[in-house]
Amino acid sequence: MAEINYNPAEHPRDLTDRAFRVSLYIKGAHGLLETIGGIFLFLVHPEQIDRWAESLTRGELSQDPHDFIATHILRSAHEITGASLTFAGLYLLSHGIVKLVLVVEVIRDHLWAYIGLITVTALFAIYQIYRIVLIRFSVALFLLTIIDLVIIYLTQKEYRRQRVRQTTHETS
Repeated sequence: MAEINYNPAEHPRDLTDRAFRVSLYIKGAHGLLETIGGIFLFLVHPEQIDRWAESLTRGELSQDPHDFIATHILRSAHEITGASLTFAGLYLLSHGIVKLVLVVEVIRDHLWAYIGLITVTALFAIYQIYRIVLIRFSVALFLLTIIDLVIIYLTQKEYRRQRVRQTTHETS
């Protein structure tokens, strides 16, 4: 497939297009953060996370031993194991790298990348929904899933637009 460069005269910048571009850059930044986070998780040990959590919450718990956020942070840190760090690291690293590659290729207007982005985002959204419903509800994961569903919608809409542009461009 031929690469098509973006030309504002050929491609109107409506609200949906701007929302798609913004969501794409946010998705790319999120992919970069996930990649960095995945690498970081391979470099730390559960004991280090425990010490950081204790250090972070010590002041708050000395004032209020039942502080919801501080006790939640501490409890979560105590539950972390080497296996869970490895899983989280692999998850973040794979998710981040795949996202980064697909976002870059969508920005370069490669039609296959739109389908890839939709497919990969849908697969992760399904997994996230599974975790929310059957394992443990998480507000952060719920919000991430909503954002992913919006990105799927915007990507498929932009894919259709790009496919029409490419078909029109090839027949000209």
